[in-house]
Amino acid sequence: MVSKNTICLWFNGDALDAAKFYAATFPDSAVKAVHQAPGDYPAGKQGDVLTVEFTVAGIPCLGLNGGPGARHSEAFSFQIATEDQEETDRLWNAIVQNGGQESVCGWCKDKWGLSWQITPRVLSEAIADPDPAVAKRAFEAMMTMGKIDVAAIEAARRG
Repeated sequence: MVSKNTICLWFNGDALDAAKFYAATFPDSAVKAVHQAPGDYPAGKQGDVLTVEFTVAGIPCLGLNGGPGARHSEAFSFQIATEDQEETDRLWNAIVQNGGQESVCGWCKDKWGLSWQITPRVLSEAIADPDPAVAKRAFEAMMTMGKIDVAAIEAARRG
């Protein structure tokens, strides 16, 4: 059954590679179906992989091999909540070491240009702390980081 709301992500011929990477990297992720083009189209030929149905952390997605005409931007990102430094490191490193690139404040970009926020729950909780001084310390600590350092966030939260 097709989901009522599915995120459609544009790729340049490598939607299946991306979907397989996401399925192997993120919990509750899978490649569901691969559909070939029923005819020629601007970015490919009949029989080429046109779309890939997959999930990322439980979110239904459709990879569309639409060609080089559209690029991903930071205006869209997946935010993945992590439980600890080990999970944060594993996901961040999987993205960055597979042709991606580091950014700031827990953001990184995969080799297909999609942006990811690898966000430890402790950071989200600290920034939402009802004590504005605690939230500010955690926020200021985060602003100095690339990959989030859980121990540094916890230390900032404690003051």
